[in-house]
Amino acid sequence: MKVRITEYLEIDLAREKWCCRRCSRELAGARENYKTGCLVAEVPLQEVHDPLVQGGEFSFCPDPEFCRLIEFYCPNCGTMIENEYLPPGHPLTHDIDLDIDALKARHRL
Repeated sequence: MKVRITEYLEIDLAREKWCCRRCSRELAGARENYKTGCLVAEVPLQEVHDPLVQGGEFSFCPDPEFCRLIEFYCPNCGTMIENEYLPPGHPLTHDIDLDIDALKARHRL
């Protein structure tokens, strides 16, 4: 049984796996961070943010010395599953932590 968690993520409760909702590719164990099974790309901020003029100089917002944009993709179909802004050197966040046992009990598995 699969349970939708986000627009592009679901949990296969019987197999305890994170899966892409678009192509059903298994990404990682359901008790782990799904991001470990994704393709990861760091996107230059200049590609997604227009330059701002501040004091006669061009700068980008947010400042790439203090922030980076990380995107997570399904390795099979290429669907972007998530993205996040992080300071350089910061580990990837573990943003979804589910009680798998409670979900299984709720769905009678």
